[in-house]
Amino acid sequence: MDKQTTIGFVLIALVLILWMFLQAPPPAPLPVSQDTAMTQRKVPDTAARVEPKVMKDEAPAASGISAGTQSSFFASRSTGRERHIVIKTALYTAELTTRGGLIRTWVLSNYKTWDHLPVELVEYSGGGDFSLLFTTSDGKLVNTRDLYFDPDRRIGEVVELGGADSVTVDLVLPIDGGGRIIKRFTFRNNTYAFGVDLVLEKCGPVISNFEYEVVWEHGLRYAEGNSVDESNSAAAFAYSGGELTELDAHKPEEPQKRDLAGTTSWVSTRTKYFVMAMIADEGTTQGAYLEGRAAHYPNNGLKETYSVALTMPFRGGPLESTHLTVYLGPLEYDRIKALGRGLEQTMSLGAAWIIRPISEYVMIPMFTFLRSFIPNFGLVIIIFSIIIKIALHPLTRTSMRSMKRMQALTPMMNEIREKYKDNPEKMNQQIMNLYKEYGVNPASGCLPLLLQMPILFALYSVFRSSIELRQAAFIWWIRDLSIPDTIFHLPFSIPLLGIDQVSGLALAMGATMFIQQLLTPADPRNRSTGYAMSVMMTLLFMSLPSGLNLYYFVFNLLSIGQQLWINKQHANEPLRKVDPKKKTGGIMNRLTKDLPKLR
Repeated sequence: MDKQTTIGFVLIALVLILWMFLQAPPPAPLPVSQDTAMTQRKVPDTAARVEPKVMKDEAPAASGISAGTQSSFFASRSTGRERHIVIKTALYTAELTTRGGLIRTWVLSNYKTWDHLPVELVEYSGGGDFSLLFTTSDGKLVNTRDLYFDPDRRIGEVVELGGADSVTVDLVLPIDGGGRIIKRFTFRNNTYAFGVDLVLEKCGPVISNFEYEVVWEHGLRYAEGNSVDESNSAAAFAYSGGELTELDAHKPEEPQKRDLAGTTSWVSTRTKYFVMAMIADEGTTQGAYLEGRAAHYPNNGLKETYSVALTMPFRGGPLESTHLTVYLGPLEYDRIKALGRGLEQTMSLGAAWIIRPISEYVMIPMFTFLRSFIPNFGLVIIIFSIIIKIALHPLTRTSMRSMKRMQALTPMMNEIREKYKDNPEKMNQQIMNLYKEYGVNPASGCLPLLLQMPILFALYSVFRSSIELRQAAFIWWIRDLSIPDTIFHLPFSIPLLGIDQVSGLALAMGATMFIQQLLTPADPRNRSTGYAMSVMMTLLFMSLPSGLNLYYFVFNLLSIGQQLWINKQHANEPLRKVDPKKKTGGIMNRLTKDLPKLR
């Protein structure tokens, strides 16, 4: 292995370390009680309620708003009887409550939590979500979650939808002295999206400041076994003025807030695999508000809670209404893209300038195609590895042959180094001439590895974000391709890397890298660098999704077979000088022709 190849490997390692550091979730340093029965990093069944502030930071004395005192317009609605209406579809079971006119529960039919319970997306410990917030003309801040609505359905009714069925449910909030606020929900079977019409009748004397907010206050419930990992993916978003705004509150001591003015298409909050989005009709909003808080959980856990709101204009007319589409379900790429509003931008598919296009236009379509006729995602990844290997075969074949020729040049290079050891500039010039004379490019061994880096990053993003791989089992101990395939936990954490688990596939991948080092022609003096690289890569891949490790393991196995074949084919190939009139090295030399100058 020559100096340039060694430098290439070291650069790759540094890039991986930096990337892992940037991707790593923040530590949770605060101590926790020892008498909890919680397992490490597990989220409790009922998440701690985080009280968000959704309205802007206005001082009550300056604005004349008196929060906490009931408005005279809704005095008769501050108490009442809570009643529920249940909507069952093929994809979810939803429960509406008359207390606040809220969505109280939203249980998904096709997904389970880490402990095999149905996934519940609404934080019902806060009473539910999806309320209206506004200031009244008598100076009170009103959140409709504290008021009682009248349903247009009988008490305890269960509505079951099938086929192309749909149902409309009205929850009505009468206003003392006349007028009313209507929440009209429209649910359809076989879709996670539902429509909401907000109708304000004779509210001109009631609502002040010419605006009201549609609020989702308590974020989404967690569903994964590792709350730190899920918090690392959690965030709030707003799409306003053609730009995406992201809010990430990952430090418990630092709540985050964003107040956006102007037309906003949608706001959303997501966890690792699920999302809630409120999507407005174009041109019907005048702003948005995002707020996020993080809270420590037992055993170094972390929970992030996000509040999102759309600000709607109110003109004081006798009858005003607005329409929203709410999506509450999995981050399935095809489903959210089909909404046609750019909601797929909330998916963590890598850096927009190079990684995301690979994830979005290559990885996901290819996985979707293969999955259409291959039932096991592990087999899909294996076939994908074969496809990538075939695609890179011409490049890696040229690279391996070039490295084999470099091995043959080693005695000549040693002679030059010995002859010009006191003149480094002359030594480098003579070695470059030797490379040119025999048509060898010393950087060719690094290029296939560098070309694989965007693929690896894209795979990492897809495996972490695609709900299709969530809880997708392969064989034996590999029960979830989206998380590490841990075979046992260490009694300590490896310094700097923070690794406290051992992945079976990462060990297998590291073994194949070691075998590759044994088979790859290299300078014996540089063997130790290659072995150290194998160890480093094995450690780095311990905490990566098992699907990524499976890909790399299969790819390495194929590379070993390719190297054995090339070694056999060119075992007795004599070392020949190239004709200076001919271009040698093909695409490899054209891609790397300037790299030798870096010496």
